[in-house]
Amino acid sequence: MTNSIAIGLGLLILGGLAVDGFLTGGDGFLFLAGKGLDLLEWIAFWR
Repeated sequence: MTNSIAIGLGLLILGGLAVDGFLTGGDGFLFLAGKGLDLLEWIAFWR
């Protein structure tokens, strides 16, 4: 991955978070963060 691709992806992710925060107050990000924690717990269980 080149630096320009990494910067582009980073800006795209930050832009998506900003749009989510502006339109829904961050509900989508909080939902995904909660599901990510559930996934980590599930993976830790099977470890």
